[in-house]
Amino acid sequence: MLGLGRNRLPSRTPEQLAAMRVAGLLTGRTLAMLEAELTPGMTTLDLDRLAEAFIRDHGGIPNFQLVDGYEHTLCTSVNEQIVHGIPSSSVVLREGDLLSIDCGAEVDGWNGDSAVTLFVGGRAAARPEDVLLSDATEASMWAGIAAMRVGGRLNDIGAAIEDSIVEAGRRDGHEYGIVQDYVGHGIGESMHLEPQVFNYRIRQRGPALPVGATLAIEPMITWGNQANHVLADEWTVVTDDRQRASHWEHSVATTEGGVTVLTAIDGGVERLSALGVPVVSLD
Repeated sequence: MLGLGRNRLPSRTPEQLAAMRVAGLLTGRTLAMLEAELTPGMTTLDLDRLAEAFIRDHGGIPNFQLVDGYEHTLCTSVNEQIVHGIPSSSVVLREGDLLSIDCGAEVDGWNGDSAVTLFVGGRAAARPEDVLLSDATEASMWAGIAAMRVGGRLNDIGAAIEDSIVEAGRRDGHEYGIVQDYVGHGIGESMHLEPQVFNYRIRQRGPALPVGATLAIEPMITWGNQANHVLADEWTVVTDDRQRASHWEHSVATTEGGVTVLTAIDGGVERLSALGVPVVSLD
């Protein structure tokens, strides 16, 4: 990794990006496995155990367990929980629950980090407003990824996310909240690195993105007001108004020919091609 100066972001070599793809693909496949296994009546601890076994069986380490004070493989945030929900045998998932799962894996010293929002019992069981919320959040993540290009500015990502959410609000006839207290980040030899990746527009556009930049882009959007607080467990973040929240995340890299989504099983081809964004495969 190159040194991170005031106006310079770190960059990875093609060999390092290939190694990060291994960790990212394992992360993405873990989330796909969990989506296939998710059924009403499971606990969030059941999901956590499935994820840990899958990651370890495929040569990885659950990198959330490398965070001081955290013992689990996943963060499982249910309904009004925004992020950092702790898996528990006492949290039984019911049909219609909104569940955001955040997952990460480390392989050979390189990291992946990704999150999805799922509906317990499938989309047909979900409240219509929850479907709108999740779809708006996911679309804003892809808008942020589409803004991540060599020579572009770091904070253009947040501007694109905010614009996408505002547009979704106009389309859906509802004003969404963009959580400001928690943001995306750099990723590489550790899961959390500088820089911060905002999910909203700020005045400074930030440094230019080099070839080999690696970022985790993760909007967290609420149905109601974005104001939030941390529960007594010192991890779980919930909305003050108890309205529901959605969290989506991918780890992404810039290359000479375009972007690659390190944690998407298809590398981001389907969603980014539809947006006219060049995608480079590392597989």
